Order: sequence, then C-alpha cells, then structure tokens
Amino acid sequence: MQPKLFRQFQNTVFCATFVSLIIKKHRKIARITKGILGGFSGKVGTIVGANWRGQDIIRSIPKPSSRPPSEKQLLQQNKFKLVISFLQPLRNIQSRYFGSGSGSKSRVNMAASYTINEAVQVTADVPSLVYNKILITKGDLTGFQNVTASAQTGNQISLSWEDNSSQGNASATDSISIVCYREDLGRFEIFESVALRPDLSANVTLPADCNGKAMEVYAFISNEMQTSASTSFYLGQLQII
Repeated sequence: MQPKLFRQFQNTVFCATFVSLIIKKHRKIARITKGILGGFSGKVGTIVGANWRGQDIIRSIPKPSSRPPSEKQLLQQNKFKLVISFLQPLRNIQSRYFGSGSGSKSRVNMAASYTINEAVQVTADVPSLVYNKILITKGDLTGFQNVTASAQTGNQISLSWEDNSSQGNASATDSISIVCYREDLGRFEIFESVALRPDLSANVTLPADCNGKAMEVYAFISNEMQTSASTSFYLGQLQII
C-alpha cells in the first residue's frame, strides 16, 4: 500500500474507533458535519457510515441480543409489521403527499409514525387497523366540500362533491383521486387523477372479484403540479354490487 493511502486508512480507522466509542457511550446516531475525511459509506470496525437525506451519518452496529423480547416489545413489533405491510402499496402516493417533507423524517416515515400512533387499536394483545383514522395523504391543500360515495351496479363506486375551486388555495385544475382497500385480501385499488375539482362527480370500476366484497374507501385532492395534496377523506365501507 502506498504511504499516502496507508495514512488515510490509519486516519479512517482511528476516526471510526473514536466515534464508535462515543456512539457506544451515548447510544445515538451521529451526524458528520466536518471531519478529517468527511462522510463515508459502508462498515468500518463497529460503525456504519451512510448518506441519509443529504446528510452524512454514522451509527454503531447493534449487538444481537440473546434475551427474548418482552410482551411490550413483541406488541410494538407486531404493530410495526402490520402498519408497514399495509402502507407499502401507498408508498408512491405518500412519498409525494404526506406531510411537509422537511426535517429529519421522510414523508413515508411520517405516514408510518402517524398510523402506528393514531390508527392502530389493540384487542387482547392483537393489533388491528382503525380504518376511519387512516390517512392516505396529509397536506394543506383545500379539501372536499360535501363529498359522498356510493356503490353502483357493475362493481362501480360513484363519488360526488361540490365545486369549491374558489376557496382557499383550491384551483379548478386540482385532481381527484380515489383509494379503495379490500381487507380480506389486503389489497388496494388506486385510481389517481380520475376527475378535476369542477367535475363534481367521478366513477371508478373495481375488478370483478370485488363484487359482493366490502371496500374501505378514501379520496384526496392534489394540485396540478403534483406538489401538494389535501388531507385524505374517509368515505366509509362500501359493499360492492
């Protein structure tokens, strides 16, 4: 190894060891602002470096525990698994339209945090989702005015609302989207930009295998540039006919 590269390697190992001791003592993730070598990616000794949301961070490698998780830990793990599995198909929507997207949390992480804390109930140590508290999107765009939904023959869902294009930050170019969830299969049917705010109504057709099944129905509005959205509205459970 060339002397210059060897010195850089020594410096890297020294810094990694020093920071590792700090992290172990305080049990925190560290953010690199200025350093001898700047940020790095990968594993060095007992720490891992990465770039997350534009920031260089380092964290210690967790030690595997031989102790079985407590009941409280198991419950939290089950809540986390339930929510992450449920939200996964919504990732593309929530990465654009959940929260402000500023700060240390991503929009997807904010959606997961909200759902775990606000939309999960526990009965006999078994977590389940509370559908009328689920948010598909969360934003400050003006939402619906007097929106309703009904099941129509032919596996259709019909949505109707009043035009409020002149209210707040609403616009006549805002788009309506409908999200349906079938609990028995854990499956979403997503219909983005099916109508504009002044259209006053929209119909969507679900797959044939949804006939006779219950669907949880949500709707939201997004702006023309797809940079902001309203907080989603829960329209209830509909029996598809």
